[in-house]
Amino acid sequence: MRHIKIFDTTLRDGEQAPGCSMQLNEKLNIAKSLEGLNVDIIEAGFAASSNGELESIRKISKEIKNCVISSLSRCRKEDIDLSFEAVKSAKMPRIHVFIATSEIHLKHKLKMTQDDVIGRVIECVKYAKSKVSDVEFSCEDASRSDRDFLLKVIDTAIKYGATTINLPDTVGFSVPWEMYDLFSCVKNSVPDIDKVTLSAHNHNDLGLAVANSLACILGGATQVECTLGGIGERAGNASLEEIVMALKLKEKFFDASTRVNTQNIYDSVKLLYNTIGFQIPPNKAIIGDNAFSHESGIHQHGVMEEKSTYEIMSPQDVGVRDNKIVLGKHSGKHAFSEYLKTLNYNLKDAELEEYFTKFKILSDKKKFVTLKDIQALIDIKSLSAASGYELVDFKITASGSEQNSAQIVLKFKGKTYSQEELGEGSIDAAFKAINKICKQDFILTDYSLHSITEGEDAQGEAVVKMKYNNEIIIARGVSTDIIEASILAYINGVNKGLFYKSQ
Repeated sequence: MRHIKIFDTTLRDGEQAPGCSMQLNEKLNIAKSLEGLNVDIIEAGFAASSNGELESIRKISKEIKNCVISSLSRCRKEDIDLSFEAVKSAKMPRIHVFIATSEIHLKHKLKMTQDDVIGRVIECVKYAKSKVSDVEFSCEDASRSDRDFLLKVIDTAIKYGATTINLPDTVGFSVPWEMYDLFSCVKNSVPDIDKVTLSAHNHNDLGLAVANSLACILGGATQVECTLGGIGERAGNASLEEIVMALKLKEKFFDASTRVNTQNIYDSVKLLYNTIGFQIPPNKAIIGDNAFSHESGIHQHGVMEEKSTYEIMSPQDVGVRDNKIVLGKHSGKHAFSEYLKTLNYNLKDAELEEYFTKFKILSDKKKFVTLKDIQALIDIKSLSAASGYELVDFKITASGSEQNSAQIVLKFKGKTYSQEELGEGSIDAAFKAINKICKQDFILTDYSLHSITEGEDAQGEAVVKMKYNNEIIIARGVSTDIIEASILAYINGVNKGLFYKSQ
């Protein structure tokens, strides 16, 4: 049975999607989650894109020990130098070099001839190989490239040291039998192709990224490039969880498997969506709330008699846990600690004390504390800045005919600050007051509110997107009071903008 390597590019290609940018600590959290998933390769970023990107790749390279860490580079020596600088401390470093090979890219983007491209491939693959032993080479827009030229480029890259050859469907234009044909052709035509890893990278513009990736595996691919939740440019990339579970459930058909720990899938995707301020669509395959729900009477009856009638996998296979009542206000710290361990949270004593205090406060406010409530308590803290402004108190005065007012009291470095402001609504007034206290001009660009759990005492989760110094900041806040949740989200955003980068 073939081993299919999972190359996760959530932190590079995924982050390029609008609204999906992440800061250093957030990227590190995602990388650790991917390590827990057992992915083979983490593409940590594009080092040449910014100093911040280089630093985040460097940090991930130092922290992650059980995955190959890759940095993307254009076919330029200066890019390769920066990628090497970023990954050189990794236990298993990789430099990923790419250049376009389709005629449309050569003519309109690169302004290069085919001979120019071959020369650049020789120069840059050879140079990358002088830096690290593990070099991936990608033929950008491979699926729209002239086949004879593509084969020549692949053969050249292998001769000069590439250990992985990647053939992307960069614009998501192909259908599965075309990708199968492409990979079969390469597999049968390039002399030394069996000496390297053959990789697939499919975009989802026609909604076929996962189907195309599976077709590539049938055609000979031994690595697939994908992202958590399928995030990425335009319509996104192939979805990691869908590829992995398709291979797991159809292992005999594909005669292939991955090493992914599928029981960590849900937590990893949920962490990503929380980080970028998105909600998992309820009908999302594998991880959506409706994936294991049945409303049809016929389906309900069948599932009650035998789950396999309408469920091809169990929720536990992907780490989805029942949202049942787990703890109450009479529960002790030991029970709370043991339950957190079942959720894969291993906290230090000080952290346990902090979260237990928050849990007791929450259990006084709610009749029942659910799994999602407890996850929200911890996840919101991990996605917030560790230092900065803290909410002490707030007072809202609302009126249907006049402007609303908000008095906000914050603590910063042991001092307390209070500010009252008017606004078009309670939230607007509160956000203005926070800006006045911190003496900064944060601009709210998006705001959403939804309930984490069901019932009249459900916790509300507020998500804000704010602009500060030409950067977009995403932050969350959770509370049984939606006004408080909104204020906490805004304060978390302020702290990220002002203090996050120094951590």
